[in-house]
Amino acid sequence: MILAKAPIDKMIRKAGAERVGEGAIKAMAEYLEDFGISVAKEAAALAKHAGRKTIRAEDITLALERI
Repeated sequence: MILAKAPIDKMIRKAGAERVGEGAIKAMAEYLEDFGISVAKEAAALAKHAGRKTIRAEDITLALERI
């Protein structure tokens, strides 16, 4: 797991949960990691297409629109 448990727990609680199980934290972390990697890959491809090595905020925004 790349993401820390505490911020994920906090995110789920902020959404309204009173209690959060370990399995829920793990499932959310896996989903967020998979989604984040997909966005990052798309953003990297966009930056490469633009002739850059650096991913910029606009690459992330455009990648999110394309996914």
